[in-house]
This record gives sequence, C-alpha cells and structure tokens, in this order.
Amino acid sequence: MKNQQIHQQELKISELEKIAEKNVHLEERLQVLQQQNEDLREQIDKNLAVSRQLSEENANLQVHVEMESKEKKRLSRTNEELLWRLQTGELSPHMTPSSSPIHHPASGPGSPARPHSYHQ
Repeated sequence: MKNQQIHQQELKISELEKIAEKNVHLEERLQVLQQQNEDLREQIDKNLAVSRQLSEENANLQVHVEMESKEKKRLSRTNEELLWRLQTGELSPHMTPSSSPIHHPASGPGSPARPHSYHQ
C-alpha cells in the first residue's frame, strides 16, 4: 500500500512540475504580450498625433484651395468683364487694365447692355 501511495504522490509531483513549467512558460508569454501591448499603445499614440497633424494640415490646405478658387473666380470675372468691354468698345485695345475705368463702368450694373451671367 505504501508503494501505491508513493506512486500516486510521484504522479501528483510530476503533474505539479508540469503545471509549474506551464506557469513559467505562460508568465514569459504574458511578459512578451504585455511588452507588445505597450509597444502597440505607443504606436497608437504616435499615429493619433500624426493623424491630428495631418487633419490640421488638410484643413489648412482646404482653406488655401478655397481662397485660390475664389481668387480664380474673381480673376475670371475680371477677365470676362475686360473681354466684354473690349468687344463693346468700352475699353480700347491700347489701354492697360490699370488705366481702364473698370471700377467706374459707363453703364450701371442693371444696364441691359451688360451681361448678367458672370461665373460666381
């Protein structure tokens, strides 16, 4: 009977040693995973900072594009008005645009002689 008890205890000891080895392995794996988790959190923080910066740059670029678009439309309207004045004889070809009476048109804005469809 003692042999049987000794054998059972040896089996229990063997099982406990296996469990202890498994625990050591799991603890090592846990440390690796915790380090990977920390590294990933750092990457997330860096990506968030880059994302914020890119969003800010994007917003600034959108404002810049909008301003350029408005300026392009303004220049297009000015060009259209100058062409119209050339065609109607209001602006002689020898006058420079800076010396032309663009800001003081001969006909008012409600005049039927003036086109009403500027690209706005």
